[in-house]
Amino acid sequence: MTWWGEDLMSEQAASLSTPGRRLAWASGVGRWYRRTLVEHRYLSVLILLLLVSAFLSLNTRTFLTSNNLFNVARACSWIAIAAFGESMVIIIGGEDLSVGAVMALAGLISALCLQAGMPVPVAISAGLLTGGAAGWVNGILVGRVKLPSYIITLGTMSIARGLAFGLTGGWPVRDLPPGFGMLGIYKLPVWTWAIPLPVLIMLGLTVLVSLLLGQTVLGRYIYTLGSSERALLVSGVNVVRIRILVYTLCGLLAAVGGLLMTARLGVAAPTAALGYELDVIAAVVIGGTSLFGRQGSVVGVLLGAVLMQITRNGLVLLGFSAYWQAVAIGAMILVAILFDYWQRRKNLE
Repeated sequence: MTWWGEDLMSEQAASLSTPGRRLAWASGVGRWYRRTLVEHRYLSVLILLLLVSAFLSLNTRTFLTSNNLFNVARACSWIAIAAFGESMVIIIGGEDLSVGAVMALAGLISALCLQAGMPVPVAISAGLLTGGAAGWVNGILVGRVKLPSYIITLGTMSIARGLAFGLTGGWPVRDLPPGFGMLGIYKLPVWTWAIPLPVLIMLGLTVLVSLLLGQTVLGRYIYTLGSSERALLVSGVNVVRIRILVYTLCGLLAAVGGLLMTARLGVAAPTAALGYELDVIAAVVIGGTSLFGRQGSVVGVLLGAVLMQITRNGLVLLGFSAYWQAVAIGAMILVAILFDYWQRRKNLE
């Protein structure tokens, strides 16, 4: 800008009255809010997480203890890991309702392999293969056959849960070897802390999936598929293959979460992870992933899972009944959906 342009701007600024300056300042704050907290919704989740944590630290004695915080982090680790895969499915405009049943089935398959005398690495591989296969079936039916993802994953959820009951007759598999249980209970010394292994695995997968979505060609294709499938088709990209891969990754990550959950509990039950698909989708939505596709971040999903688990933990520490947890999580989901809808309407205007 030229020197006379700068003088003109300064004269206009000086001519503003005090109410006018306040209005301009408020307008600037509004633009900053839209550019940061709205477009990067994980920042809103982070701020809310810090506020809730500050409230709980002031009103409870045990919230800020390392034991409680690590227990919260471990409890949300398998939810967050499964939510990473679910977020990719939602980004491309789909949904996967089978994640909870796949978590249970993957843990159960590994437990049955261990019961049959197989080595721990082989049993873990069998569980991961189970989750990947379930996701691959979902991807084939949704991507290649072009059936609705809601109906398909509802059907595979029923099949996976039925297999879990059918393979065991409804009985849990107990007496898992200690080598497998270490996945869920081992704590790795890091400086002055002992961090649970599931938390470290969760953080490692956060980095890997973030790099996948943000730094690779596949990640750009995933976001583009959620916003403009036609653009990929015109570019000659195999959209069907991307959908199959995304659903396969979702099933694989659900299996990782299921194995960690089973190792932590020390028992594989056909009723495990019952209703977890709602928790997984809640973590994704609360974390800022748009239900309309094309928008979402892995960091936001992680923060959403942590916020959800801290809310549950805080209600218990404050003396509320466990029944109120569902009310609190449901309210958070509704607020996140309304916020997403409001943002989408603003973008369309």
